Amino acid sequence: MNKTKFQACTQCQWQWKVALSIWKRARRRHAKLLQQFGDGIDGVDKPKQLVSHIDNCSFCAGTGLEKSDTFPEVNLKDYPTVAIIGGGIAWVALAVACLHRWIPYTLYERDTSFDARSQWYGLTLQQASKAIEWLGISHLENGLTSTRHVVHDIEGKIIGEWGRRRLGVVEIEKPTKRRNVHISRQALRAELLAQLPDDTGIKWGHCLKKISHNASSQIELEFQVDATKQITQADIVVGADGIRSSVRAHLMRDDDVPLRYLGCIVILGICPLTVLSDEENILLDSATVIQTVNGHERIYMMPYDTKSIMWQLSFPMSEKDAKELSKKWAQALKQEWLKRLWKWHSPIPEILSETDISQITGYPVYDREVLDPEFLKNFWNSTLIWDAMHPMSPFKWQGANQAILDALELARAITKKCGLDSQWREIWLRKTLLEDFEKRMLQRSALKVLDSAKQAALLHSEAVLHDGDMPRGRGI
Repeated sequence: MNKTKFQACTQCQWQWKVALSIWKRARRRHAKLLQQFGDGIDGVDKPKQLVSHIDNCSFCAGTGLEKSDTFPEVNLKDYPTVAIIGGGIAWVALAVACLHRWIPYTLYERDTSFDARSQWYGLTLQQASKAIEWLGISHLENGLTSTRHVVHDIEGKIIGEWGRRRLGVVEIEKPTKRRNVHISRQALRAELLAQLPDDTGIKWGHCLKKISHNASSQIELEFQVDATKQITQADIVVGADGIRSSVRAHLMRDDDVPLRYLGCIVILGICPLTVLSDEENILLDSATVIQTVNGHERIYMMPYDTKSIMWQLSFPMSEKDAKELSKKWAQALKQEWLKRLWKWHSPIPEILSETDISQITGYPVYDREVLDPEFLKNFWNSTLIWDAMHPMSPFKWQGANQAILDALELARAITKKCGLDSQWREIWLRKTLLEDFEKRMLQRSALKVLDSAKQAALLHSEAVLHDGDMPRGRGI
């Protein structure tokens, strides 16, 4: 990919919003009222303090970034070094956000390369469809915008429909400010990695084995690289390594806040549209999201790219049975949906039948209780983001959104709390920086975790069958 170079906006100092000057007329009127109040004039109350209006920075159009001829050079003198452990969306998003702000970073991933394992899961960007602009991406090359969402019962009757392309509705000339964008996980990772200068800041094939502290108050990380042991240091360690985070396992016991089973299993697959050439169906237009429910099973289909569709089947199952089923070969997962959905309306049976077993996987659905910020005080100068901190069910499509918001929030916090004259080396970084960041992150994500868990129950209940042109669960 062509690399467009950015650095933090020099006008708003990467804050993306600026305080506008107060009008001279308003200042005069305020001074007059203050004088009248001081003189004790009847009926004149003390005027409220004037506050500047906050608006998007006009120089960077509210992105906090400006184009640059070269990539920013990290500032080792003023900023702490950040070790980011992971491999997913939050992992690389944090690196991009750090780079734009001159914060030194290193990415560590146990996979040996970008394509080491399957990453074909599809994502839906909601809030993040706007937030990616703060990472230097104005347009996702491989992103698809859905403009119609249809909910059916198993016979194909429409029981809910919304979007700008509802049948019988003229397309709105002024689209909404935010649209859902669908993109494969691997494509989004690639576009984010393209914002980095090269591969030198990424340490592939590094499996984390130990976290400790050295005499210089730095965090010491021990990795296994092939058959050798490598040790490195960092000022801040960030675990962005998913729901079964190895960083989290080094910082706390799993039974302190264990995984919480949400009572259902998910089976996923990708089906190329070319194998459905005989299916003339208006639902398969790469701009429509399809959902079919019966109060127990539920299937959700969305555009994966212009040539394929991703489907997600979910249904209640005991945790024991869900674990056993997910460990079996994809053929067993395919047999499971065959016995459940083979009589459902077209094109569901056709799509599932034509999905190659190499493109099918399944897993039990878990989340965790949101951590109390007080509990994190034992984490020293380490922290967690994304699913490592606040995993949630996939039924609100919030995982990638929260990952990007977490990354941006942490990079902004480092910029604000560290840097020139902050004396962060003399003051504990957990107290200076991480406690406030974690509190705000958990406040934002807690409702998403709760809503995603509620959605897991609702989508597999009779309540989902209500007629209404709105997302399932809204208004109930």
